Amino acid sequence: MAIPKNKEELIEAIETTYAKLQLDLHSIQVEEAASIELEGHAKGTQMSVANLVAYLIGWGQLVLKWQRKIAASEEVVFPEEGFKWTDLGLLAQKFYKDHQGISYPDLLNQLNETVQQILEMIEEHSNEELYGSQWYKHYSMGRMIQLNTSSPYKNARTRVRKWKRSR
Repeated sequence: MAIPKNKEELIEAIETTYAKLQLDLHSIQVEEAASIELEGHAKGTQMSVANLVAYLIGWGQLVLKWQRKIAASEEVVFPEEGFKWTDLGLLAQKFYKDHQGISYPDLLNQLNETVQQILEMIEEHSNEELYGSQWYKHYSMGRMIQLNTSSPYKNARTRVRKWKRSR
């Protein structure tokens, strides 16, 4: 799928990639979701499917947080307070820990709620607001949303499908 260049394409990219990912995630049994067998986000680590869902929730919630802070004219620390772009493996592990102990069905519900909130946020913005100016460095808001939603959904689906085939 091509990189979205407008609001309509962004919504379509998120909805399409998320729908495909949902099918794969919902086909996994609760016990299987806790098994630490997938390649982790930090080099040399492993994670579970539940961790992968926590990772997607974490990034989605960051996108929403960035937008809330920018809308309130507050300072935003990218990617997150206490983390640099070179610390993304550590940030992923924080997301795993933040969601530790939450049941797999509840994680799936949280992910769905996060995706719906992001889609609602996108609907509240014009195409010009999403793609007409720089939002973070040289990235537009739409591009930053895409980099932290539909792209990771596609990557997560690839990981899950590879893991399912190996079992």
